[in-house]
Amino acid sequence: MCGIIGIVGRYPASPRLVAALKRLEYRGYDSAGIATLSNGELDRRRSEGKIANLESALLSAPLDGTVGIGHTRWATHGPPTTRNAHPHMHDGVAVVHNGIIENYTELRKSLSEKGFAFETDTDTETVPVLLSSLMKEGVSPQDAVRQALKLLRGAYALAILFESHDDMMIGARKGSPLVIGVGEGEMFLGSDALAISPYTKQVIYLEEGDWCVLTKASYTIYNEAGDEVTRPVQEVVTEEDEAGKGNYPHFMLKEIFEQPRTVKRTLDVYTHPAHQTLGLPRAAADQINLADVSSIYMVSCGTAHYATRVSEYWFEQLAGVPSKTDIASEFRYRRPALAKNSIAVFVSQSGETADTLAALRYCKEQGIKTVAIVNVQTSTIAREADVVLPTYAGPEIGVASTKAFTAQLVVLLAFAVAIAEAQGHLDEAEVAALSNDILTVNSAIEKALSLDDVIKKEVIHFEQAADAFYLGRGVYYPLALEGALKLKEISYIHAEGFASGELKHGPIALITAKTPVVFIAPFDDLFEKSLSNLQEVAARSGPVLLLSDEKGIAHAGSAPTRSIALPNTPEIIMPIVQTVALQLLAYHAAVALGTDVDQPRNLAKSVTVE
Repeated sequence: MCGIIGIVGRYPASPRLVAALKRLEYRGYDSAGIATLSNGELDRRRSEGKIANLESALLSAPLDGTVGIGHTRWATHGPPTTRNAHPHMHDGVAVVHNGIIENYTELRKSLSEKGFAFETDTDTETVPVLLSSLMKEGVSPQDAVRQALKLLRGAYALAILFESHDDMMIGARKGSPLVIGVGEGEMFLGSDALAISPYTKQVIYLEEGDWCVLTKASYTIYNEAGDEVTRPVQEVVTEEDEAGKGNYPHFMLKEIFEQPRTVKRTLDVYTHPAHQTLGLPRAAADQINLADVSSIYMVSCGTAHYATRVSEYWFEQLAGVPSKTDIASEFRYRRPALAKNSIAVFVSQSGETADTLAALRYCKEQGIKTVAIVNVQTSTIAREADVVLPTYAGPEIGVASTKAFTAQLVVLLAFAVAIAEAQGHLDEAEVAALSNDILTVNSAIEKALSLDDVIKKEVIHFEQAADAFYLGRGVYYPLALEGALKLKEISYIHAEGFASGELKHGPIALITAKTPVVFIAPFDDLFEKSLSNLQEVAARSGPVLLLSDEKGIAHAGSAPTRSIALPNTPEIIMPIVQTVALQLLAYHAAVALGTDVDQPRNLAKSVTVE
């Protein structure tokens, strides 16, 4: 969620901190700030709104020093004002924080009773006040951190500076990710590797409960018990070309158009190089006895949840394996009873989603085999799962997920094919035929992208709309949910997705001539039933946009107000092709309405706190 950068360096820190914060903008934020150490003294600049406002503040009042911390804040406790922006400082201590200090009220009350004053509405301010209170008792900064961490409840990634300690920074993590960057004569802290990748490729991922002391020349890591520990140094290579916007006006549009490449890149890993059939990579296949899997639990949040809901149909219809999807925040507190020989699949673009990670840990405690489908193979979820099935979408900067979603879909589809074959539901010839159909998906996506101008013209229905509805049957019902989510995320139009068969059970009461309705209905076994639902909407003057293929549009006749003919494709990959059209529809609606497409209000890319 929030972005953190820390530098104990050899060069002026301020411009490097700001550059790193820009790389973290994709995480979502509503204020930003930096603090530096120079000649033993701390100073800071903060602003609400975009990083451009922080840059303006620094132009009029620059900061010196080669040591500093920076932060992009997504407000939780207290409104997004300059006063509440990070870094927070108190009596020679400066802190940036990602997470939530759950017992901050209790700590704040205790510190206030001792005479310490607070200036903000945030939970984070408790940390520098607590540290300065401990140091007043004569302990060193390291000992103050050691003692303070034992008092904090909740989730945190922290980067801390202390006056009169120009060559030191302390970091700590619990429940929120934090990575050390090992440079040449300098050290870095970041909430992810992307923040520090221009400065070093050598990184160390702190484990749960770890804290560290950094100087320009060294790093020391301690575990939660306070014992010095060693963590592996890894080399991280980021796709710099994918982290930039190129010639596109928005990251989201660029990422939509990258999907033929990212889907193919992902599928290549799940395709046997000799006979071109889908399955799991050898390392993963060796860790799961697919033939014995009795049921599948899939746990995720947001768009990733809709990927799992699409794959429910694949696992059950192709493989005959009972499957259940759950929203991670509900799953972890419901404490479900888990069947023997089941597996639990956790899907997360970042691999750091707090609720998904907590659900994974619950399943591991229950002795269930855990599988992570993540876009970041060094993430916490990937490191803690028994098996990792990576996606290869590359960096996704736009907050609304696009290429990560389609990469998740193709991995889940390959997984379903592998289980179907292992359990005897598909023979060798059927696997070959199905794989051949699936491997045409990147060319089918290219054909769908060629309809961009056609889709753009359809946003006229949304420009004056207060509400919009998406309808689908079968596997297209979760796509209706995802299409509605995309529209409301970036255009701020209230949108809902419904199962078409539920229309008469309530939602039809909301249909008016001003309510655009998107029907996702390729010509398949359920098309006639979908067409009946479409006609019910049309009879009530609802403007209907039908997303189908040529045959479906021909059968629909004059019932829909407008239609978009997507390419004719094998039925198994049509949901992925439909997804691309839904993404473009939402994108062009948001552009027409003038919203911030890449960084929509109130949203964060990676939700690392509850």
